Amino acid sequence: MAPSSSNGKPKKSDTSLSQQYGGIHTGGWVDMFPSSWVPFIQLSRLSPPAALFIIYLPHLFGVAHAAITENPAGSEVLRICALLFCGSFFCSNASHAWNDLVDAPIDKLIPRTRSRPIPRGAITRRAAFVFAAVQALGAASFLLFLPVATAKAVVPNIVGTIYYPYAKRHTHFAQVILGFCLTWGIIVGSSAMGAPKPWADKSTLSLLFASVLWVIIFDTIYAHQDVSDDIKVGVKSMAVMFNKRAKPLLWVLFTCMSCLLVSSGYYGGTGPCYYTLSVGGSIASVGLMIFNVDLEDPASCWKWFSSGFWVTGVPLLLVCSLNMSWVEVFIHGKGL
Repeated sequence: MAPSSSNGKPKKSDTSLSQQYGGIHTGGWVDMFPSSWVPFIQLSRLSPPAALFIIYLPHLFGVAHAAITENPAGSEVLRICALLFCGSFFCSNASHAWNDLVDAPIDKLIPRTRSRPIPRGAITRRAAFVFAAVQALGAASFLLFLPVATAKAVVPNIVGTIYYPYAKRHTHFAQVILGFCLTWGIIVGSSAMGAPKPWADKSTLSLLFASVLWVIIFDTIYAHQDVSDDIKVGVKSMAVMFNKRAKPLLWVLFTCMSCLLVSSGYYGGTGPCYYTLSVGGSIASVGLMIFNVDLEDPASCWKWFSSGFWVTGVPLLLVCSLNMSWVEVFIHGKGL
């Protein structure tokens, strides 16, 4: 275990764990804040902020997808995107604080996670609970500016997020639950744009399930960082269950994800641009990741988890946006 200071800032001898959500950081913008704030920034997984954008991107998928059929004004799309970003920020903080609060006894036993704020004593369990509750209220406050249907749409996500930390004790398929928690934002984003019953739309559901598989792939890779330790302490995951057979599993999930992306385009009536750039780009990026990642090397797993999702999420988002008629408003200078 590489040494770290009391506030979680790594010493020079730390070479591998500082960027792996282990509760420590390598300096930079985090050091601009008072030292008493640093543990809460670490608790929220804001350095690096990969988790925040994993939560936010599905909301954007939903917004872009719904905007294709709802044809809203550009200003309304920007307003919804801003509200969802703020809500995602607080939601991410709350969910990670809750996850670490429940996982603290286990985190103490695993070298990579024992330096997280709660296990190392930088944040008390009571303080973590209060922080999670305040952040959850912050996320809920943004629902006041969105349609009533959106508030109803977030209920399954809340239930799943509360249960997820316990799922790792009950089932090897905790990644499936996490996948739904993170990508349910597609339904929330679509609902926020005024799409009627997005949970019943074939195109939206295909995009949702494709994104669920996308998360399962990434989180299974992430979980391989701790496979040996998870087995010792009894934590369950698909990485543990399919340990030596994980690569074939990832390829099966990848194939199903690709088919669902095609299905989403088919039911949504999208054009060639979607299939060429979005579907093609996503297939190429995820396939390249699965082919190259070394599941026995924690550094390789972290590299692909922390940055690889960008190459998949961004093409999907951009091409959904290209299909939105409101983009033409900007192109032709007709204003917002």
